[in-house]
Amino acid sequence: AHPQYKFDYAVHDPHTGDVKNQWESRDGDVVKGSYSLVESDGTVRTVDYTADNHNGFNAVVKKSGHAIHPKQSSYHGH
Repeated sequence: AHPQYKFDYAVHDPHTGDVKNQWESRDGDVVKGSYSLVESDGTVRTVDYTADNHNGFNAVVKKSGHAIHPKQSSYHGH
């Protein structure tokens, strides 16, 4: 048998801040895919990957966007 599949999905939940997506395909012994997610600092991490019997698993990680750091309130106690 020749294994073959494809899938993709996405989540965008503004209430929880959960924003991510993924796709993957397999054709025989070759798997290709990508996923991305929004980090807590607002940047987006994207991972593109491939896997096969000859090269094993390989991934390239990219980060994009600008980090947003919340302002810290200062406390002056006496």
